[in-house]
Amino acid sequence: MPQIESLERPADAAASRGDAHARRLEVVTFRLGAEEYGIDIQKVQELRGYDAVTRIANAPEYIKGVVNLRGIIVPIIDMRVKFNLGTPSYDQFTVVIVLNIGGRVVGMVVDSVSDVITLTPEQIKPAPQMGSVLDTDYLIGLGTVDERMLILVDIDRLMSSDDMGLIEKIAA
Repeated sequence: MPQIESLERPADAAASRGDAHARRLEVVTFRLGAEEYGIDIQKVQELRGYDAVTRIANAPEYIKGVVNLRGIIVPIIDMRVKFNLGTPSYDQFTVVIVLNIGGRVVGMVVDSVSDVITLTPEQIKPAPQMGSVLDTDYLIGLGTVDERMLILVDIDRLMSSDDMGLIEKIAA
């Protein structure tokens, strides 16, 4: 049975005061292939091991299916398939990051979860413009921590994009 870990975040007093610490970005880091990604920890509800899913007929390939999570039917998206990063393999390190975005619960399958990192504004660089070669609409930017480079994903925009259609458009 995969270990289930709940992420509980203490209320951030700095954010309510609006001081310099409030601009920091706390991200959960995860791996897809050789690359390391990060998403805002405030969108993460919990981490779960990968379990079998119920496949939905005619769903796009990146939607692996659905699971029943304590009475809530949760769609499961394989990010390796979504980002076209090769054939996924599921092992003891495979993790489902359960997200709560705009009141909707969605699970995303990643190769592994690394850790939680706090990035300062100086550590976040804008994503390079790649023209039509690469869609950077879903990227916040690139985070640097020592020798590590994190691809920071705007998970709200990705999950509410037209091709995903899982979450209603979030008002900007």
